[in-house]
Amino acid sequence: MAKIKIDDALFAKVKNLAEKAGYSSADEFVSHMLEREINYAGEEQALDDAEVLERLKGLGYIS
Repeated sequence: MAKIKIDDALFAKVKNLAEKAGYSSADEFVSHMLEREINYAGEEQALDDAEVLERLKGLGYIS
């Protein structure tokens, strides 16, 4: 398995959040968060022009 280095202060925050959220480890928490972000980014890129226009209309940016 690959390893990623992060600074100690950030790891402490991750470890604390993982414990509060009920994850078995900081690794599990980080993996879950990365999967969510990657899936979300993929969904956003998959939008076509019509969907973008509808979302902007719904948010009130265009009429």
